[in-house]
Amino acid sequence: MYKQIIRPLLFRFDPEKVHHWSFSGIRILFSLGLGPIIRKMYTIRDPRLEREVFGLKFPNPVGLAAGFDKDARLFRELAGFGFGFIEIGTLTPKPQPGNPKKRLFRLKADQAIINRMGFNNGGVKQAVERLKVPHKVLIGGNIGKNKITPNDEAQSDYLFCLRELYPYVDYFVVNVSSPNTPGLRELQEKEPLTHLLKVLKDSGGQLAKEAGEREKPLLLKIAPDLNESQLTDIVEIIRETGIDGVIATNTTIEREGLRTDKELREQAGGLSGKPLRDRSTEVIRFLAKQSGGAFPIIGVGGIHSPEDALEKIEAGASLVQLWTGFIYEGPGLVRRINQAVLKA
Repeated sequence: MYKQIIRPLLFRFDPEKVHHWSFSGIRILFSLGLGPIIRKMYTIRDPRLEREVFGLKFPNPVGLAAGFDKDARLFRELAGFGFGFIEIGTLTPKPQPGNPKKRLFRLKADQAIINRMGFNNGGVKQAVERLKVPHKVLIGGNIGKNKITPNDEAQSDYLFCLRELYPYVDYFVVNVSSPNTPGLRELQEKEPLTHLLKVLKDSGGQLAKEAGEREKPLLLKIAPDLNESQLTDIVEIIRETGIDGVIATNTTIEREGLRTDKELREQAGGLSGKPLRDRSTEVIRFLAKQSGGAFPIIGVGGIHSPEDALEKIEAGASLVQLWTGFIYEGPGLVRRINQAVLKA
């Protein structure tokens, strides 16, 4: 029904408007008391799906990637579609509008999306207020820096977000790999990245100590465009800093092999969806092999089918996340992946 009726209708309109309409529609469905029906349709509860990763117990291995619910406005409802965890953000210290519109493009022929949103969000403090409402959803907090913050001061932005979010999320993700904030990817270089992660790791440890609780996992989200030498550096950085894992991968700036017309495929921004599938899996496999499986990997990028998800798990991912695949394939994809995991 989604691919035959709902998606063709939605795809007739601007993708960013559709995103906001979808949020409103989902919120209405749950406010009308349809939550139990939706959960029954899409959620599989089975102990065999549970995963313990970096000290957290996930009800199933399929999560929603950052960028979908940036401001933590709909995480409880979205969890009702069967996700084992929801990652909010990317959040920044101060609210920012992001890049000028139009900034979100569908590449239908490639089952892909290009976005140059630019960390549009209402600021971390607004998100915290929503996260204070009691819930049972495992939440990841994806954090970044404001566009106007120079790289040599970026540390203070990440620390601010870490401290504000610390009591309200289950794990953290350091985003230095978005192509849509000028200069951000420079923070992936070995020296600045090592320093940033050490500072955040130390701060997280201190916050945990003050709260009298276990330290919350700290992950790094990396770009798919890193070469083997840079990926080897990532493995070394993780060992040196003691962070808990990696999310592989963010969107790509590559455009090779796309079938969509030139005007669309040459739009600036990060490409996600099916064209990213193979490269994301290659990065996961390389990191798992190079590290000897020393740290968990969350696989994301081009997952449009259960087979895509299983491929990432076989390559070395402990968990997977959806974003573009959720948009193209609909919420039934979550259930199908979990069914496939049970059969694997």
